[in-house]
Amino acid sequence: MTAAIVLSNVVKSYDGGRQAAVDGLSLVVERGRIVTLLGPSGCGKTTTLRLIAGFERPDAGSVRLGPRTVADEGTWVPAESRGVGMVFQEHALFPHLSVARNVAFNLKGARARTKTAEMLDLVGLSDLADRMPHQLSGGQQQRVALARALAHDPVVVLLDEPFSSLDADLRAQMRTEVRRILKDAGATAVLVSHDQRDALAISDTIVVMRDGTIEQAGPPREIYQFPHTRFVAEFVGTSNVLSGTISGSGSSVETPVGTIPCMHTHGLLDHTEVLVSIRPDSFEIDETGALEGTVVSAVYAGTSTDVTMRVTDAAGAPVDLLVHAHPERELVIGQRIRARVLPDFVAVIEE
Repeated sequence: MTAAIVLSNVVKSYDGGRQAAVDGLSLVVERGRIVTLLGPSGCGKTTTLRLIAGFERPDAGSVRLGPRTVADEGTWVPAESRGVGMVFQEHALFPHLSVARNVAFNLKGARARTKTAEMLDLVGLSDLADRMPHQLSGGQQQRVALARALAHDPVVVLLDEPFSSLDADLRAQMRTEVRRILKDAGATAVLVSHDQRDALAISDTIVVMRDGTIEQAGPPREIYQFPHTRFVAEFVGTSNVLSGTISGSGSSVETPVGTIPCMHTHGLLDHTEVLVSIRPDSFEIDETGALEGTVVSAVYAGTSTDVTMRVTDAAGAPVDLLVHAHPERELVIGQRIRARVLPDFVAVIEE
């Protein structure tokens, strides 16, 4: 596929160069893909978005949009000339303009009418064209902002924390709706988020960032199922991290609580010391399971019961494991249970 965005060894520092917000970052976004920059506050994801948009100038490296270099040592194309569509956190609609006039902003003549009708149909708001922004729900306002961004046929659409102002139910609905709109439009999109659920639901690719660099990039399932590092394992979802050694000709890991089957050992040789990430989803409560322990907490979460299971390691020390049990299973504190580990969500990781 053709690259819509190419960042090459981009550096951006603040405080006179003492603090690198983005530190040698390289990233390729293919045309028509939805990519989420995911990470905690201060990881560099918003700075990266601003570098793509043209709101910040890199100290080093280059930024290319489509076939055009828009920033490098000798080139600078300002934001308004980059062909970038922006959807801001608070939507930034013009309060004195109708829905249709917001979408048509900066479009001219017959194209304005045609494009506005096309975009309103795309986002399902044709019947609200004459409404004012204050008459819309939060989700409707977001769709207007997205329609306005897409109306100019941008090289890329950038979305800054697009779901953060929405309540939980609307947020879940809008993840699906925004993905549909972007895919129907054939748009290339880069989102910034600190919420793993947003990233997992909407993205073709998740780029997990930490301290101005990329910790791991890949499809949502790969990021969740096979994290490369402890940071990714614990930031994207939750995980039980144990030390151990490779065994079973690379098919399992010997840990203090027993032998853990593992699908993702990177081809390491037996007896190699490693860390292993075990997602709570990889446990199954089973009377024949090799792990035995005591329930020290059980929280019903609707789709699962989140259980803390206390087991004893080889040295006799207690180890607490987070287990997602089937929601129909009723467990009480103090109950003795057994569990087995399925290898589907187990991976060897780096520190």
